[in-house]
Amino acid sequence: MRAIIVGGGWAGCAAAYAAKKAGIEVILLEKTDMLLGTGLVGGIMCNNGRFTALEEARALGGADFISLIESVFRHRFVDFPGHRHAMLYDVTRIEPVVRDFLIRCGVDIKLQTRMTEVFASDGYINGIVTARDEMMRGDVFIDTTGSAGPAKNCTRFGSGCAMCILRCPSFGPRVSLTARAGLPEIKAGEGFAHFEAMSGSCKLDKSSLDASLVQRLERDGLLVIPLPPSMYKDELLGGKACQQYALTEYARNLVILDTGHAKLMTPFFPLEKLRTLAGFANARYADPYSGGRGNSVRFMAMCHCNDALQVDGVKNLFCAGEKTGPLVGHTEAIVTGFIAGHNAVRLLAGLDPLVLTDDLAAGDIIAYMHREIKKPAGLTKKYTFSGSVYFERMQKRGLYSTDAPEIHHRVRRAGLEQLFAKRLVLLQKK
Repeated sequence: MRAIIVGGGWAGCAAAYAAKKAGIEVILLEKTDMLLGTGLVGGIMCNNGRFTALEEARALGGADFISLIESVFRHRFVDFPGHRHAMLYDVTRIEPVVRDFLIRCGVDIKLQTRMTEVFASDGYINGIVTARDEMMRGDVFIDTTGSAGPAKNCTRFGSGCAMCILRCPSFGPRVSLTARAGLPEIKAGEGFAHFEAMSGSCKLDKSSLDASLVQRLERDGLLVIPLPPSMYKDELLGGKACQQYALTEYARNLVILDTGHAKLMTPFFPLEKLRTLAGFANARYADPYSGGRGNSVRFMAMCHCNDALQVDGVKNLFCAGEKTGPLVGHTEAIVTGFIAGHNAVRLLAGLDPLVLTDDLAAGDIIAYMHREIKKPAGLTKKYTFSGSVYFERMQKRGLYSTDAPEIHHRVRRAGLEQLFAKRLVLLQKK
């Protein structure tokens, strides 16, 4: 039994881990030369309700995977505007750690392998074709191709190609497994509300900043530097993918986090203006290279799927990450990746797909998001454990907690403890 996962971001890596733990062969395709996608420039975990969600995922059986992130943390329990108890992982070290772990687990990783076509019949996908004309057959498929790219979308909805970490000009545009299977998608600007948004941060090369700033950043994990009124950027807040950071503090200050790079929490900031600030005279961007002008545009195409993350219209196709809807963040991608990978194997084992209970934040966010995006207003919003509309709901429902034993008890009470660690195929044979 074989799962083919297309897209090697956080969602794809988590899905590969979960499917392999459940007992089947896994092939993970990634079009670039590195795994983790936007996780290569992200670096924020555990802020606000993401602490709860990550502990739920640990209790559900994802502890080995989560420990990889914790092994390369730079700072823990960092508070920054609107966010508490964040963990910042080192974006310059995380990718080899995850890649080597998945290889040790037995996942067959194929880098620089871009899917181009799908062949299907009678409501099932049978295999895919790559840009090198390789044909790969599988029994179940998971679409984690994300929602950013190709470059024409950044030109149409943004300010041109930002040469972001996705690197479409180098490795080719995003190709959606769902779309290639002939299934409709929720696409920005095509009869739906405009929900596209710019990625929420840029990376500054630390060595280009004043040494005293770097020293403070590496000591405290963050810098908050007031801007003069002439540089306020309130108008940028509404266009951010990460609406949990759409707060006035981010428009009127430079908020910088230490994730290995100096993570500047704004979609872009003109370099000539940045260099007028004390300590930034020699500043330059690392990723995206065009951070003075724009950033990647995301949420261009999402799947129609159910709460088990099974895509409508094909029986053996699941999705995770941003393909599930306007769901923002690494933790959100990891959680949905675990669910999609686990459910893919359940399908092959003849078991009913798992829908997490709404007594868990991970189950509630999926069900709530899917209900809300059926409304025009709901489709324009972003959903995340760390802020905006869902974190408000999470607190009102009493799902937000930083008490790890209590969170684990919730999972145990739901009868789901270590679920993702079980070998489903062997259990079914018995």
